[in-house]
Amino acid sequence: MAYDADVIVIGAGLAGLAATAELVDAGRKVILLDQEPEQSIGGQAHWSFGGLFFVDSPEQRRMRIRDSRELALQDWHGTAGFDRDEDHWPRAWADAYVDFAAGEKRAWLRAQGVRFFPVVGWAERGGYDATGHGNSVPRFHITWGTGPGIVAPFERRVREGVARGLVQLRFRHRVTGLARSAGSVDTVTGEILEPSAAGRGTASSREATGSFELRAQAVIVTSGGIGGNHDLVRANWPQRLGTPPASMLSGVPAHVDGLMLGVTEAAGGRMINRDRMWHYTEGIQNWNPIWAKHGIRILPGPSSLWFDARGKRLPVPLFPGFDTLGTLDHIMKTGYDYTWFVLDQRIIGKEFALSGSEQNPDLTGKSVRDVIGRARADVPGPVKAFMDKGADFVVEKDLTSLVRGMNALTKEPLIDEAELRREITARDREITNTFTKDLQVMAIRGTRNYLGDKLIRTASPHRILDPKAGPLIAVRLHILTRKSLGGLETDLSSRVLTEGGGVLPGVYAAGEAAGFGGGGVHGYRSLEGTFLGGCLFSGRTAGRAAARAVA
Repeated sequence: MAYDADVIVIGAGLAGLAATAELVDAGRKVILLDQEPEQSIGGQAHWSFGGLFFVDSPEQRRMRIRDSRELALQDWHGTAGFDRDEDHWPRAWADAYVDFAAGEKRAWLRAQGVRFFPVVGWAERGGYDATGHGNSVPRFHITWGTGPGIVAPFERRVREGVARGLVQLRFRHRVTGLARSAGSVDTVTGEILEPSAAGRGTASSREATGSFELRAQAVIVTSGGIGGNHDLVRANWPQRLGTPPASMLSGVPAHVDGLMLGVTEAAGGRMINRDRMWHYTEGIQNWNPIWAKHGIRILPGPSSLWFDARGKRLPVPLFPGFDTLGTLDHIMKTGYDYTWFVLDQRIIGKEFALSGSEQNPDLTGKSVRDVIGRARADVPGPVKAFMDKGADFVVEKDLTSLVRGMNALTKEPLIDEAELRREITARDREITNTFTKDLQVMAIRGTRNYLGDKLIRTASPHRILDPKAGPLIAVRLHILTRKSLGGLETDLSSRVLTEGGGVLPGVYAAGEAAGFGGGGVHGYRSLEGTFLGGCLFSGRTAGRAAARAVA
């Protein structure tokens, strides 16, 4: 029986595009399958903020940031917390990825036309000791063009492959089986779904109109994770984080369903670290949703006061932007699945950014004029839209009215005005003093030592209850599903491994399906800016390895 292609790639997200582009460069024939319509090419990466993790980049050096491979590796391992026997390959991938981020990654992307915003962001700051969780220095580089800007060069390379007769794009093909016919996995079967004009990210029909069977010398699984399947998220929820949230928002479309992970596992692949996940704690309901339960993440600066559902301030160092998973752990122990930011207009105008390409039209559209306009605005337009229309926002001139509005948004009126006023007033006394014992106030002052944060990400220290900084704002925050940190175990050639530790012949995996490399390159926690880069690095690795194997 003849082969239909040299390699079949399953999933047309960023990892799949990167793998296919490398196969095209090697002259291999590829069939790229995806269950969604063509308008969703690029997958989740299209919707991203475009953040990428670089080490000792020119952008960092221009901002007077001193970074090194050794410091980045210290941060990565301190953050990942690798502690399992199955972390052998994730550790190896972590070391390889840091080498990539400190080496050729930036030049490789620039050679394809990718450019970066000059101010480097500081995500996941940690707040513990030097060997613990967090980025010791700013490393979050925003792609000029956000998610679409990082997808574009790889989509272009794939479509050039189509023009050369090397690539077949087959959308609306949902894979349901992998099988062997001659020792290695070489057969892909599934359903052909009916054509769909559904817009990017919106729900598409699951009505099957036929079936397919395709054969190739190798198969690369790049189908993503489980974040759109809340039942699967809850089934894999880690015991260490307590009971799963009763209510969650979705940071990814519904088609991020985990189907292919089960298919690959049934064919003999090994899934590891299923209970390692990356969900955000600063989710807000999108006032203009694209998919069901569509949530947007606030990328906060350090100044908002963070309170639990009962109005108790979150403990040190759980400040905005410091420790996502530590904050999630604390929230789940409160017995509630939501929290509050309390701030003022001066803070929201300087410190709130919204994750998502569609929430950043200036950066996505590569408009210098609009970026300057955003910097000059009291409140950026997308943020102002949430203030005006968002279901989770309360905007009032005085604290009494603010508390009344907060309690109106919840089933029970849990916020006590006197207690909230006491907390805010106490913090305000500290902010006006040269000295302080409030570690969040210290963090704000420390943050402003970094020029990038002082310019565009951290408001000048001031009293939140100062009427001149108003109005007051409260934001109800939800748990927002996003990434699977575990996945199919792979060696450093992206070959999928079996339960016995051997290679599943003919099968490779990359991107979120492989835990961004090895079955969990991040361990328990991410340093941020490492998901898109993980898709690129593992996709490139899988494409090159498969190209060599089918030569």
